[in-house]
Amino acid sequence: LKSTVTATVRRAFSSGPPPSPTRLIVSSKGVSFKEPKFIPPTVLDKKGSNIIHDPLYNKGTGYTCPERDRLGLRGLVPPRYVPIANQVERIMVRYRGIESDLDKHLFLGALMDRNETLFYRILMENIKDMAPIVYTPTVGQACIKFGQIYRRPRGMYFSREDIGQMTTMVYNWDSDDVDVIVVTDGSRILGLGDLGVHGMAIPIGKLALYVSAGGIHPRKVLPVTIDVGTNNPKLLNDSLYLGLADRRLEGAEYARVIDEFMYAVYQRWPDVLVQFEDFSNNNALPLLNKYRDRFLCFNDDIQGTGSVALAGVLSSLKAQGLKAHDIVNQRIVCLGAGSAGLGVVNSIYQGMILEGMTHEEAKNNFWLVDHEGLLGTKRLESLSSQQKQFCREDIDENLSLLEVVKRVKPTILLGLSGAARTFTQDVVQEMAKHVERPIIFPMSNPTSLAECTAKEAFEWTNGKCLFASGSPFDPVQINGKTFYTSQGNNMYIFPGIGLGAVVSKATKITDSMFYAASQTLATTVSEEELARGQVYPDITQIREVSKRIAVEVCKIAIKEKLARVELPDNLEDLQDFVEQSMYTPYYAPLVTTV
Repeated sequence: LKSTVTATVRRAFSSGPPPSPTRLIVSSKGVSFKEPKFIPPTVLDKKGSNIIHDPLYNKGTGYTCPERDRLGLRGLVPPRYVPIANQVERIMVRYRGIESDLDKHLFLGALMDRNETLFYRILMENIKDMAPIVYTPTVGQACIKFGQIYRRPRGMYFSREDIGQMTTMVYNWDSDDVDVIVVTDGSRILGLGDLGVHGMAIPIGKLALYVSAGGIHPRKVLPVTIDVGTNNPKLLNDSLYLGLADRRLEGAEYARVIDEFMYAVYQRWPDVLVQFEDFSNNNALPLLNKYRDRFLCFNDDIQGTGSVALAGVLSSLKAQGLKAHDIVNQRIVCLGAGSAGLGVVNSIYQGMILEGMTHEEAKNNFWLVDHEGLLGTKRLESLSSQQKQFCREDIDENLSLLEVVKRVKPTILLGLSGAARTFTQDVVQEMAKHVERPIIFPMSNPTSLAECTAKEAFEWTNGKCLFASGSPFDPVQINGKTFYTSQGNNMYIFPGIGLGAVVSKATKITDSMFYAASQTLATTVSEEELARGQVYPDITQIREVSKRIAVEVCKIAIKEKLARVELPDNLEDLQDFVEQSMYTPYYAPLVTTV
């Protein structure tokens, strides 16, 4: 009796449905997840064709006979009941017949528009193959052609024409419960530059990963694009461009639009997490610093990229038989001093400080190179405050990347420049002369803008390097030996950060949460994966990774008194609490009040 009461109280404490038996869904190319055998019904205030045309509740041919009667669907769908497993089979037959990645992206987007449950079921069961289709690198093609392939609205758009109206227009979104917003102003889409409102494919794709990898409910996510104009002349003269044909707002006018947007969404949804995505270098960090202590928000290009790169570095050290503390002995050259490059450098810098270094000692382990060369003190006036922090005084400034590598003899080479093939053969071979296992991370997206390919890195280092990239590369065969690659994908980090923040109702996202996420991610890499040279876990483990990161975020929210809900003190109970909060794509029984 005592154990029964304890279980009941525990479930009541978690504010979730009562416990029910589950069956494990396993796929070799997808995540494993538990589907409950007994599913509580969902109550709707609609019936008939209104249900069929709602992608959140449309089941296609998956309505049972009793449902068809009580929902007024008899005769509106084909008569045969087809369970979700068979629907998956039908969709996959069609998917495999599509040749181009962009057409696959469009096919999955159309499925998402008509049946979100089926879309997420297929995405989760095929996450390894489909994540690059739904998000990077294919989403870059979708952004470039957004005006041509646009079919139906998804998410919300805010613009300069909405100034003074944003606090009321947020109520046009038909949901009182939004957990996560991903917002962009389209100014720096991946490495493709200013794409204006055609960058909307980025928030849509990112939120698909919040759902599939992090377990956020699809009913509780909102993609947003803020149209503050575009400076892209091609778009300004394009009759198919969907945004305002004006040049970008700057200064106080720009700030006014962003301020009103942030106030409006938090006035409507006080607990919402806002993730900033693909903002230009001159705005990304100032916006983060402006809002991070006032609202629950973070910038994935800065903090997420930094966190996943730090995790890769920690795993690389482990693969060499070193400890996390040995990060203090690394010499790091970073090509790229924009928001992403600075985010990565700052994350590793903070990691060194947490391992006992002073700020000055940690700073001396970094050399930053931009398109003009090594950052030095002679051009301070043209640099941001964070760039100035890493300027060198002890070496000639404006040196080329190759000259810097010759002088510094780095152990780690990071690429976040958006400049393709800048890790040349001379650069990589020079690095490999002085380091037994060089750590080479060309992190720029999409694949076409990577600083070098996996094949080049392995060939030029005779297979000695530890390699991770921002976009995926296939394994490399050299002289009959296979060298495995790793993708330093931010999806290892942001879904877990988001899930932890949502579950704990944290008041803000802290640097300690991201450091804990890096450490947690590094621990999920198996010994077998490390032996193959991989520095990130298999992507099929992403739900487990997100759950573990979310638990650590909750623990920090409790410790730092940032949680706005009472969370279990016991680790096992907290793990259960987080897992029970994660969305799983199955067809719930539907009933209607109409």
